[in-house]
Amino acid sequence: MNNIIQEKEFRYVESGEGQPLIILHGLMGGLSNFKGVMDYFPPKGYRIIIPELPVYSLPVLNTSVKSLSEFLYKFIKHMNLKDVILLGNSLGGHVGLLFTKNHSELVKGLVLTGSSGLYENNMGDGYPKRGDYDYIKSKSEAVFYDPKVATKEIIDEVFETVNDRNKLVRTLALAKSAIRHNMAKELPKMDTPTAIIWGKQDTVTPPNVAEEFESLLPDANLYWIDRCGHAPMMEHPEQFNSVLEEWLESRKF
Repeated sequence: MNNIIQEKEFRYVESGEGQPLIILHGLMGGLSNFKGVMDYFPPKGYRIIIPELPVYSLPVLNTSVKSLSEFLYKFIKHMNLKDVILLGNSLGGHVGLLFTKNHSELVKGLVLTGSSGLYENNMGDGYPKRGDYDYIKSKSEAVFYDPKVATKEIIDEVFETVNDRNKLVRTLALAKSAIRHNMAKELPKMDTPTAIIWGKQDTVTPPNVAEEFESLLPDANLYWIDRCGHAPMMEHPEQFNSVLEEWLESRKF
């Protein structure tokens, strides 16, 4: 991955020049989850920017989807960006949706993959077993269609998160905030062009969630990736990139 840039309270990586494409990672997802996108799009005229969302550093009472959306607004203003495309996975998709609802004038396009915002089958039921590495391993593997995608590095990171009390409290606060902040009533008013790229075997945000997003959003295209779970950009990076590129070209972004 590119070196992390630190400016004021913002930490981010970026690559390329041209149309800004901001990537929003999920609750358990690090910046490296999007390496495939980061490598592929800069030569094609895109400036890929991945901010580190402050999921573990906000005050607990202010740890919510709304506060992350407000952080994104500050970041975009700090970077002096406009006409951005937002690409969000899992909780990142939810942050992108809420941001787009509140600041549609800044967003040219939205890409959702395994996004929360309507429904998610979260890991919350099993957190009491947080000291059990095998349990965390099986939960991490269940995120993917192919369990081998859950490398030891990924499992170790999740294990460390759920065993760090400060991180765990914020993880649960965000998970609850995501469930509370259901956007079904707001989506029909959002006419930003949206690509929905979904794993056919996603068990965290199942396929019917993608279909509901498509039916509620006025200007959405739904694409499926087969033999794929909750993180298509990690599990099938080449296919994800080609689907995303096809959509971007069809919309003349």
